[in-house]
Amino acid sequence: MSLQRLARELDETARQTAGMVEGVTLALELLADKSVSADEARREAARIIINALQGQDRIEQRCQNMALAVRQFALLPPDAPQSVYDEIWSSLVLDELRVPALSGSASFGVHGEAELF
Repeated sequence: MSLQRLARELDETARQTAGMVEGVTLALELLADKSVSADEARREAARIIINALQGQDRIEQRCQNMALAVRQFALLPPDAPQSVYDEIWSSLVLDELRVPALSGSASFGVHGEAELF
């Protein structure tokens, strides 16, 4: 069961990574679009890129959390009950991984303005 969950979380991480790359690609396409004024294109492209790059923090944190969980799983005896695996998941820092109902859903929420600092 925990390996299935790990596989789902890895799939979600891959989806989020693809979304980040799509944002950067969209910004590059906007910068190349001759029908948009240069100032407007730069302003919008910067906004898109900042938004996309903010996803990197979530992806990095997801990967660190999953690596920690896997390291803890590796220390468990083969007959460890599912509740021990669930406890490992629930101890993670990132709510998106820690809380089963949020798994893979954080990227779908409404986000405010980009914070640069």
